[in-house]
Amino acid sequence: MVLLAGAVVVLLFALAAPRRLQHWAALLALVAVAATAAVSLPMLGGSELVVFFDTYAADDVAVWSKLVILVVTALTIGLSCEWFRTDARQGEYYALLLMSALGAILLAGSADLMELVLALLLSSITGYLLCAYHRASARSVEGGMKYFLLGAVTNSALLYGVMLFFGLGGTTALVGLRDSLSGAGTVTLVAATGLVMLGLAFKLGAVPAHAWVPDIADGAPAPVAAFVTAAPKVAALVAVGRIALTLPADAVGWRPLLALMAAATMTLGNLAALWQDDVRRLLGWSAVSQSGYGLMAIVALERSDLAVSALLFFVVAYALANLAAFGVVVELRGAARLEAYRGLGRDHPWLAATLLVALLSFVGIPPLPGFVAKLTLFSAVIDAGYGWLAVLAVANTVVSLVYYLRLVGPAYLEPSAAPLPALGHTAAAATFVAGAALVILSVAPGPLLDWFSSARLLPG
Repeated sequence: MVLLAGAVVVLLFALAAPRRLQHWAALLALVAVAATAAVSLPMLGGSELVVFFDTYAADDVAVWSKLVILVVTALTIGLSCEWFRTDARQGEYYALLLMSALGAILLAGSADLMELVLALLLSSITGYLLCAYHRASARSVEGGMKYFLLGAVTNSALLYGVMLFFGLGGTTALVGLRDSLSGAGTVTLVAATGLVMLGLAFKLGAVPAHAWVPDIADGAPAPVAAFVTAAPKVAALVAVGRIALTLPADAVGWRPLLALMAAATMTLGNLAALWQDDVRRLLGWSAVSQSGYGLMAIVALERSDLAVSALLFFVVAYALANLAAFGVVVELRGAARLEAYRGLGRDHPWLAATLLVALLSFVGIPPLPGFVAKLTLFSAVIDAGYGWLAVLAVANTVVSLVYYLRLVGPAYLEPSAAPLPALGHTAAAATFVAGAALVILSVAPGPLLDWFSSARLLPG
């Protein structure tokens, strides 16, 4: 509610303020994000309930997801200030950004399928507009159109799946469905599950609805690419987990389905990234592969005590590394060619160091938080009886090291042809904050893991 009020205030300001004052919308948006975080923090450790007529899960997983999405939004605002400084409509951009964050937050807390649909649509529609925000750029418009077309198909499939669930269980609330689906027809239940998972795979950027991710990473405004490949992924992972826990395990083999989806997603993402000479598309395919790792935590739900904490720590580590990596791209004015990053360690040593930390965290090099996240994920799926998935994930991790080294190796070992100019101080500050947070988490991941260990995922 606080975030919604903040988005309305930013929108009204953008409508009323002259062009020379539009940049103040960024500060208003940042205040709205900070106020939302301030009222959310006291909710941690409280009574974990399903509220608002069983439509919203007020559990620690929802609160932690909300805080991660808010951090992503705040860093995206910082990355956007100089990028959109000359845009006459920049005030509207920040209102859309807040509304997209609100959709992701509601998706992470959805305990009702109709609320899930509304949250997913809010996140998607604002995402389409944000990705195509540079109307004069053919690549931006093309990426936004591809995002929209794939989203229209998958969201329609999800809506049909929700209708089937309602017909089978007589309710759209997950709490009610958990009790009423046990005697439902298997064929219809499997069809409903597949359609809903297809819609959530789109938000997650997972196979088979992953094709938009590299196009958006390449064509959308770079700060938007950072946001869209992080915030919806956090929400979608939690939503997939909630629905999985609702399904009767004896009627729907959701665990093997998600294990195969995780395997296909991480493998395709890593193999496709090997051939990329465009840094932004490389990061896009990397984001696809990371979705596969995140799904491993869902596979382990109810079979491993590490599953929930692995999920939460993974989304924290991934979100920070993703914002840091894309932040370097933003600070280098959207430079995409791999050759442009040669000699970055000499021209911009702090940016090169931030990029190195982010990519090594993606790989899972100790002691960075990506290592702790993957170690916890691997342990969780092994506990769940899916050792083959852990082995495949280790193999994919080795593959990912190859294309990340193709980026950071020349940055330190080769001379630069022409130094790239930096964008500005605000974008640099946001990038360094994300990189510094990764370093801090690598030093002391214990307290965060301890907090996550007591979190529950409702309904469970």
